[in-house]
Amino acid sequence: MKSLPIRPAAADPAIGRRLRALRQQRRLTMDQVAEFAGLTKGFLSRVERDLTSPSVSSLVDICQVLGVAPGAVLDAPETGVVRLDAAPHVNLGGDGITEQLLTPPGRRLLQIIRAVIAPGGRGEAELYTMDCAVEALHVVAGSFVLVTSDGELPLAAGDTATFPGAEPHSWINPGRQEAVVLWTLVGREAR
Repeated sequence: MKSLPIRPAAADPAIGRRLRALRQQRRLTMDQVAEFAGLTKGFLSRVERDLTSPSVSSLVDICQVLGVAPGAVLDAPETGVVRLDAAPHVNLGGDGITEQLLTPPGRRLLQIIRAVIAPGGRGEAELYTMDCAVEALHVVAGSFVLVTSDGELPLAAGDTATFPGAEPHSWINPGRQEAVVLWTLVGREAR
């Protein structure tokens, strides 16, 4: 089973913005949240502006007032942009393939990998599985063959195949031109 190494996120989560957005969505004033959570308005203001971090106890109190689990505030992903020229190269195996991770490296629930495969490029002879719940591959350019235990599935530009990550598979670029493929890996929720 293959998986990408995951690096922890470099920055602290900016939870203050998330808390402010939740407060505003619920049409609560800062005074109301501070009062119900047993905090001062000044402290809540500093938290919402990410000037200070709340204690676990304060975060739980604020989240109870807002009707959201603290984990949802802490786990909410930041909007991230990965530029192709700066996307990290990864290597999941195979010959004649260059792969780049297009999603932030700290994300586990969704990973998108851009693969450029040379003519005749191929995955490993032995079928493999990925450490994810679902895999999808979209052929952007060229031709591509998905090899599964059931046989070969030829795909052309514009085609998408979706299958469980536990499905043994490999691949081939049978064409005379390079193929560009986007692999999307959807992770498993932590239990």
